[in-house]
Amino acid sequence: MLLNGPPGIGKTTLARRYVRDPPLALALDIDTLRRGLGQWETNLESAGQLARRMALAMIGTHLAAGHDVIVPQYVARADFLDALAAAAEAAGGRFLEVYLTDDRAAALERFEARARDEAAVEHHAETVRDIGGPAGLAAMVDRIEAVRAQRPRAISVPTRAGEIEDSYRALVAALESAS
Repeated sequence: MLLNGPPGIGKTTLARRYVRDPPLALALDIDTLRRGLGQWETNLESAGQLARRMALAMIGTHLAAGHDVIVPQYVARADFLDALAAAAEAAGGRFLEVYLTDDRAAALERFEARARDEAAVEHHAETVRDIGGPAGLAAMVDRIEAVRAQRPRAISVPTRAGEIEDSYRALVAALESAS
């Protein structure tokens, strides 16, 4: 399952919450893989491509072992969405594409709020540097909305800041409806 959405929308939080239930489920954060590569900051494109390839291999291995994989990642490239789906299907799994949403103003505020969160401040600073601040975030929101509009099987789950359990219940309900 891919949890997609703009930075700060709750992807990682919900992925961590999700894996508390199914035994041996994996929350696979591609950004963490990328940051684990030596000199990734000076090789952004190569590090990103390598992290995505590693993630696809891990997804295949974990699904083939019979366990869930949840990937909390902003993805606005249809080719990588298709690669995720192909990896799941090749391992005998099913690909679920979930978009976490909030109204535009709230999504932008949630992103800005991460700058005040001690646990997220380093990741936030990295994201701001990579995307170019609020204007870059607004462009990311536009790109992901355009991609989502072209993905007929995509599942949308509304989330609200600070409402983790409510958002988790909405995610589980949406997944059950998609089954």
